[in-house]
Amino acid sequence: MRALTSRSLAGLLLSAGLNAQADTTIETRALTLCLTPVASGLEQPWSLAPLPDGRFLVSERAGQLKLVSADGDVTRVSGVPEVSARGQGGLLDIALHPQFGSDETDDGAHDWVYFTWSRPGDTGSATSLSRARLEETRLVDLEHLFTQNRFSAAGRHYGSRLAWLDDGTLLMSIGDRGMEPERAQDGSDHAGSFLRLTAEGEPAVDNPFADDDSIADAIYTLGHRNPQGLVVSEDGTAWSTEHGPRTGDELNRLTAGENYGWPTVSLGRDYATNQPIGLDSAPGMQDPLHVFEGRFAPSGLAQVTSSPFGAWQGDFLAGGLSSERLVRLTLKARDEVAREIVLDGEIGRIRDVRQADDGAIYLLNDSPTGSLFRLLPLNPGQQATASCAATGPKTKTN
Repeated sequence: MRALTSRSLAGLLLSAGLNAQADTTIETRALTLCLTPVASGLEQPWSLAPLPDGRFLVSERAGQLKLVSADGDVTRVSGVPEVSARGQGGLLDIALHPQFGSDETDDGAHDWVYFTWSRPGDTGSATSLSRARLEETRLVDLEHLFTQNRFSAAGRHYGSRLAWLDDGTLLMSIGDRGMEPERAQDGSDHAGSFLRLTAEGEPAVDNPFADDDSIADAIYTLGHRNPQGLVVSEDGTAWSTEHGPRTGDELNRLTAGENYGWPTVSLGRDYATNQPIGLDSAPGMQDPLHVFEGRFAPSGLAQVTSSPFGAWQGDFLAGGLSSERLVRLTLKARDEVAREIVLDGEIGRIRDVRQADDGAIYLLNDSPTGSLFRLLPLNPGQQATASCAATGPKTKTN
């Protein structure tokens, strides 16, 4: 009853637009955290990219790109292409070139902002990748790099996360697009796969299926439903979280050339009948490393590597939409995964999770009046902000 009351109150605050007014202290097993609002008034934010100067780029699904200062001031960035904002589509993920802001000659040759979006077409929409340069408050030198090879009428399951591998290639997720899940098992179709592209949007020449005429050259892995969490860990391994149909949400370790099963294999259930979909496991198909409890609805994934989070080094933080949870995942021996609930309703639906160069974790909530939040530990000897000290801890349990 107490948890339900707190969650209901949090929901009322969020709907009233009051979610970004006060710091909150969060007590976890190993760390006491301060959750701090940074900016508010964002319309259905989808992704954020921390800039080297301490500002943030934030995409809004309706098609606007915002520049957020460290003080929380929000400015609109012009030059974004017209997106198809139907259903789950719109302006989606953002990723900076890995050498953004670090060119030794200071000529800005690598200062590219990459972004995914749902491109409108005569037969529906498709997940597309573009890049541009940020010049004050506008995008310039816009280049369209890649569009999936089949448009769809359904406005669902765009996937659309981006992450750079250590070799300078770019991973991009594309969902199964919702109405025809079997597309995820069709190697000639980009739907339901992770792609591996060059910085210019071409299929990497050493992709696992480059010599297989039946499978598209850009495909890195296939058999995915709707991956909306993606991170490359310190050791160079790519990890994703993806939506199951009704439960069965997954954490996967991505290995080149592997098939992750959807819809032949799934631990999820049919929305209408609540009956199991597919097999629990099958030869030649990769099982998930971890299946989230209940209807987690994953979106946003980060690995903790910054020194303030000493006890969490190497752990993953996964955001949840319908669950409204931030979950810490710790990899144990024999691929076992331990979990801890860090946030549970405090900021509503969590859309993105990022670690920035300042060592903090930043979160976006998915709301018509969304906000950007910062999460940092209050280590022994570190002075708490007045509002964090006043709120008192909220203990989290599994």
